[in-house]
Amino acid sequence: VQLVESGGGLGQPGESLRLSCAASGRTFSSNAMGWVRQAPGKEREFVATISWNGGSTSYADSGKGRFTISRDNAKNTVYLQMNSLKPEDTAVYYCAAAVFRTITDRSSHYNFWGQGTQVTVSS
Repeated sequence: VQLVESGGGLGQPGESLRLSCAASGRTFSSNAMGWVRQAPGKEREFVATISWNGGSTSYADSGKGRFTISRDNAKNTVYLQMNSLKPEDTAVYYCAAAVFRTITDRSSHYNFWGQGTQVTVSS
């Protein structure tokens, strides 16, 4: 599976950004997907995950109520809608495909990763 993220950029606090992750290669719809971010000088942090059919989702506390993960299996694409952005959301955001069909917040369960897209939140 090849994963290509897009949609990152500069946003002001309180604004919204929508990240997309286009998948190609082996069957996309069989895998749970996730978003992970890494801020400068920090370790990678789980953001959100969605099951193979979109029926289940899970979020890190930092994004609950603000972020929404979704997927369109017909388009082989997973999305991360980020609302009410905060400066602490500044990071490189990575899309990842899991080994399993069910949601997971463990990095070790993801075996395919995109190259990342930068999100910067600043006034």
